[in-house]
Amino acid sequence: MQTIIECVPNFSEGQDSEKIEAIVQALLAGPDVYLLGKEMDRDHNRSVVTFIGTRESVGEAALRAIGRASELIDLNNHHGVHPRMGATDVVPFVPIKGATLADCADIARRVAEQTWRRFRIPTYLYEAAARNPKRKNLEHIRRGQFERLREEVRTNPERRPDYGGLRLHPTAGATAVAARKFLIAYNINLNTSNVELAKAIARKIRASAGGLPGVKAIGVELKARNLAQVSMNLTDFETTSIGTVFDAVQKEATRAKVTIASSEIVGLVPRQAIEEVAAHYLKIQNFHSDIILENRLARVIGAGT
Repeated sequence: MQTIIECVPNFSEGQDSEKIEAIVQALLAGPDVYLLGKEMDRDHNRSVVTFIGTRESVGEAALRAIGRASELIDLNNHHGVHPRMGATDVVPFVPIKGATLADCADIARRVAEQTWRRFRIPTYLYEAAARNPKRKNLEHIRRGQFERLREEVRTNPERRPDYGGLRLHPTAGATAVAARKFLIAYNINLNTSNVELAKAIARKIRASAGGLPGVKAIGVELKARNLAQVSMNLTDFETTSIGTVFDAVQKEATRAKVTIASSEIVGLVPRQAIEEVAAHYLKIQNFHSDIILENRLARVIGAGT
């Protein structure tokens, strides 16, 4: 593959595996598309699918998935702890090889336009694809979720989609499409069901409240596990690492006399991010990327070709 672009669509269904499998099969029903992973979460009632394609194939694959999801998911019957506004909630494109963020922004805009034209699902552009600076942040677009957006889009010009009219799709809602850098979805589960504590920790550490750079965080309740969770997106792991985030959450939890039950990564994570965590906790003074055997081999072999 001359170009590799990653796409990580999130679907508002985390309980019915047959529906997600049907969506995955739809996106794979074309050339030069490869599935990297899929994860379902019952409490979030949300699935994250990760696939790659070429500049020519990745957008059409995403559109096939969006169309199939609109047939299978009805937001009027959807309940979960994760904010959402669409059956296909978000569709970010990420440059991996031979492509730029600008290339991904072009793909995102075409997918957004075609989502409206083909399926009559209104779309919003965010991150590097945004045409309106106020829409760079997804949380600004998704404020109030499906139910509130459905009402406000009719009367508030600031809430109207980039593509579409004054009504959301009656069952599929609206979809947000983006171009962005690599993002790590990282959750920390607290050994308590106190969701107010998770929300307080999220407010303390997120960038928008003066916390850690590149960290977006919310507190949610995991009823199936009887735990509270600090659910996060790390938009710049090189600036704020997974280890730094874990330490910050642990510090706040300890103040409240609560321990951490576990943490989890949703989707895929770059090797560099895990390397940095290992170096952080092992306190390796001489750490650099080339002390990792696989990295050194790749560099030597690459230099010799």
